[in-house]
Amino acid sequence: MLLTETQYNPPVAFFWHAIRSESIQIEAHENYIKQSYRNRCHVLTAQGVQPLSIPVRHGNSKIKTPVTEIEIDYSQKWQLVHWRTIQAAYGRAPYFEFYSDYIKAIYERQPKYLFELNVELLKLYLKLLKLSRPLNFTEVYQTEAPANVLDLRNRIHPKIYPDNLHVKPYTQVFGKQFAPELSIIDLLFTQGPASLSYLQ
Repeated sequence: MLLTETQYNPPVAFFWHAIRSESIQIEAHENYIKQSYRNRCHVLTAQGVQPLSIPVRHGNSKIKTPVTEIEIDYSQKWQLVHWRTIQAAYGRAPYFEFYSDYIKAIYERQPKYLFELNVELLKLYLKLLKLSRPLNFTEVYQTEAPANVLDLRNRIHPKIYPDNLHVKPYTQVFGKQFAPELSIIDLLFTQGPASLSYLQ
């Protein structure tokens, strides 16, 4: 079993681990941690790797807030900014038209909570990858995971150097050097149905 926090447009490395697990368990009883993949992802643009960050309400306060209670701040037009950036980055990618409408539809539904948005996106990516894995949620927070669980909570993180995340080069839209710490959308838009074979 893979135990992990929710992530916004998770990195390719997340799915590398997911495909090697029998099931996925999402940590639903942690407190929100800022400056992590919970509310940000990385995409590759003509200007290089660019972070996309979702603004949240009360996420920067010193008061610990359960991750399931973190609300997305829609007073800022972040969805428009994110989508325009994604379009500019991947509009010419071979499989952009195959997948973009599914992702855009989730943005347009405007889920209230960050947790909800991340889970919806995760379910979509598992479906697009044709990666069938049971998805469930923790009932309590455990500091130590059982022996049969791969605990990746806070292991896939923007501040952890990506070469320990098993991401091998594939053809990307921009750049002469491979960028390994990108969102799964980079793989999907460039590799399409071959994404699953790549992860395997």
